[in-house]
Amino acid sequence: MKKFIAFLGRLNDIIRTFPKKEYWGFLGLVAVAGLSVLVIAVKVNNLVSLETPVVGGQITEGIIGTPRFINPILAISDADRDLTALVYSGLMRKTPDGQITPDLAERYEISDDGLSYTFFIRKEAVFHDHKPVTADDIIFTITTAQNTMLKSPRKTNWEGVEVEKLDERTVKFTLKQPYASFLENTVMGILPAYKWKELSIDEFSFSDLNTNGIGSGPYRIKKISKKSSGIPAYYELEPFKQFVFGKPHIKEIIIYFYPNEKELLAALDRGDINQAPAISPENAADFKNGSHRISSAVLPRVFGLFFNQSQASVFTDKSVIKAIDLAVDKNRIIKEVLSGYGVSVNGPLPIGFGESVVLSGTENTVPETAVDEAKEVLNKAGWKPGKDGILEKQIKDTKGKKSTTRLQFSISTGDTPELQKTAEIIKENLLALGMAIEIKTFELGTLNQEVIYPREYDALLFGQIIGQGTDLFVFWHSSQRNAPGLNIAMYTSSKTDKILEEIIKTTDPELRRQKYRAFEEEVRKDAPAVFIYSPEFIYVVSKNLKGLNLNNLTLPSDRFLEIHKWYVETEKIWKIFQKND
Repeated sequence: MKKFIAFLGRLNDIIRTFPKKEYWGFLGLVAVAGLSVLVIAVKVNNLVSLETPVVGGQITEGIIGTPRFINPILAISDADRDLTALVYSGLMRKTPDGQITPDLAERYEISDDGLSYTFFIRKEAVFHDHKPVTADDIIFTITTAQNTMLKSPRKTNWEGVEVEKLDERTVKFTLKQPYASFLENTVMGILPAYKWKELSIDEFSFSDLNTNGIGSGPYRIKKISKKSSGIPAYYELEPFKQFVFGKPHIKEIIIYFYPNEKELLAALDRGDINQAPAISPENAADFKNGSHRISSAVLPRVFGLFFNQSQASVFTDKSVIKAIDLAVDKNRIIKEVLSGYGVSVNGPLPIGFGESVVLSGTENTVPETAVDEAKEVLNKAGWKPGKDGILEKQIKDTKGKKSTTRLQFSISTGDTPELQKTAEIIKENLLALGMAIEIKTFELGTLNQEVIYPREYDALLFGQIIGQGTDLFVFWHSSQRNAPGLNIAMYTSSKTDKILEEIIKTTDPELRRQKYRAFEEEVRKDAPAVFIYSPEFIYVVSKNLKGLNLNNLTLPSDRFLEIHKWYVETEKIWKIFQKND
């Protein structure tokens, strides 16, 4: 070291003997060389290093509504489901790629006949208070959900299913018949039996555990701040270190609650929160810049016109439905109503439904050509303009007596801006063909109870949420034509019924794919409805947020499927020091 210092001293003495011009030139050369070395070092560092997430940062998210049941067997609102998804975990977990993967379960076995499922609980699976998850917790959760007196929204998922304890970490489910979607039911969160078992069914729904519970999910409740009324203002959550997929990266999540979208967006604009889910399309553009970005994903919801032939006989004429299908300007609806946040559909299945199978097309129509074609279809079927321009047709009854039928009907729908605007565009499209349309709007509760339940509508503009194969059964099987069934098109087809029954039992992915295709082809051929669009889930998030994956959303709460992979803070490490999982 002494020799090196002496060398630098002699070098400095030599440099000082340089003429002034050469002296400064030499120093400049040294500076350039030093800067070049620094730039090269930075580039080399970037080439050999990786940006990796670290624990830290905060998310403040606002949602509409206040949770009442942060409880996997009682959760019914979006607010309930959002908090439940963060706090609880199930035997299995849905992934953004559409798969079902073990969560609290280490593995599972399915019997050859498809009637029994055996789950083996991980040794390391624990609740937020560090007590182990056992077979008793699984059995308690399922049998409580099955209790008729509780009226759990999950009850139907577990009807006819027997559950038994094989040992402390092994449970067996026995089904009465093969059920291809059974694994999807096992993503339901598990309750700690030792916390709940002393409660009677009458006390269950009123327990404080419903708003301050203990789960085994990625986050646990750290603090609840309440308003003077006692209603929660926000929840503060912290990562659970012993979460089976590893400790989440986000150090703190605060969930605020707002009564409506107007107040939610105002809070976002003020900076009180930095994220907001499920916002309306018309408001999305306001948050595309600055400290936010928009993430969106197509939801498995199919909106369309569902026809009730029992109430409006004009729909027994297939040419009428074909003309409507041609004339409805789906692209205009997506542009003007959804601000581009949606896709057109031409069949009963959402885009990408069923093992990532795209069955419904998103063909773009040219309105002018389509309208001319629709008019020709109606003309060939005998529909001619009356004195007032509305199409009419001479129809014979069973006795051969002729009567004039006008092409007029009503469209019933909800009173949300999206549905009302869509109905107005459809009315305009169909008026151009010579159809007389009346729009009837109802508050959503009234629509369900007084219109849909008694089937009191000509045509219904509505949406179906299709999350798994069995949903097709409740929407399209003939046994569901009458209330409380959800076959709102009043559709009857013995061939389609058989396909739907087979879908429920078929576990082979390729065979299910074939049956989905067969189902869709039958429905499109029979034309009990005109399918219009699938909307997108619109999520305003912080620009700093990384790791978000919105694929395969069924419900808004599914955005949290991989929240343990989200991060906002990073560090760079050399690739050679990276840990390989």
